[in-house]
Amino acid sequence: MTRIESFRLAVRWVGVGCAVAAMGCAGDASRPLELKFGHVGAPGSLFALSAEEFARRANERLGDRAKVVVFGSSQLGGDEILLQKLKLGTLDFALPSTVMSSTIDEFGLFEMPYLVDDREHMRAIEAEVIWPILAPLTEPMGYRIIAVWENGFRHVTNNVRPIVVPADLRGVKLRTPRGVWRIKLFQAFDANPTPMPLSEVFIALQTGVMDGQENPFAQIYTMKFQEVQSYLSLTRHVYTPAYVTVGTTKWQRLPADIRDILTETARETQAFVHATAERMDSEVLARLEATGIEVNEPDMAAFIAASQAIYDEFGATVAGGADLIATAAALANR
Repeated sequence: MTRIESFRLAVRWVGVGCAVAAMGCAGDASRPLELKFGHVGAPGSLFALSAEEFARRANERLGDRAKVVVFGSSQLGGDEILLQKLKLGTLDFALPSTVMSSTIDEFGLFEMPYLVDDREHMRAIEAEVIWPILAPLTEPMGYRIIAVWENGFRHVTNNVRPIVVPADLRGVKLRTPRGVWRIKLFQAFDANPTPMPLSEVFIALQTGVMDGQENPFAQIYTMKFQEVQSYLSLTRHVYTPAYVTVGTTKWQRLPADIRDILTETARETQAFVHATAERMDSEVLARLEATGIEVNEPDMAAFIAASQAIYDEFGATVAGGADLIATAAALANR
């Protein structure tokens, strides 16, 4: 075979490869674009119900152009991994909560204990603080928040004793999410906090590696922590928002009208999230009580008084922290 014949044969194979590749591209284009939504919540949790409702609504509007597919229970990784995947473009949506305070200092605002009175107060904070001040801080990090949902009001469970005053937490090995201010908070209460992925907590409680944990009712119940915990103390110490978050690079590659549909739907879903969370607060607490776990009301004034040092530190060490606290607190009086 001459050199010219070899060249012509190579060109022919390149042409065939291009044709096959073109056919593959055409085939891919004929299928709906799959948009992956990862979160850490168990089936039946508020995270799961929220993401599934968003997917249902979005898919109705997207038709055969795209499809949101939800992966819960940390199937695609814990919060830190999900954020990395957003930045890499291998995931389309995640629902981070506490982890945002370890990613961007100012999000530690929502680690301040007893800051948020109720969901009406939270919606005011969203309008006046999150969208104009906090959300833009995610853009240089490679993220974009498109809606604010919730994880909810958090309570403490443990196997040592009922928690009535902060001193009752002394020495309790308590699992927390990976948030620097949550750790500081429980250190201030003399507990022994340790960050750990949610997917590992049940075994840690069952084996005694951890004495307790803190989460909203829905997470406690759906993760079955009541099966390995003796006491539930209604501390309501922190309200944690959850942020529907995308990676900016991949997000910008989506057609503008699809981005609009997804953003509008995510924000509209907030009403469902808040209504579902309010219903679950009472219904799930009743289910927890029915399991035999001992439930107690703590001395809230004692916890609030013990929390002041956290406010002082946040205000002194985070740029604009004192102003963020003052703005959020003032909105409760509207």
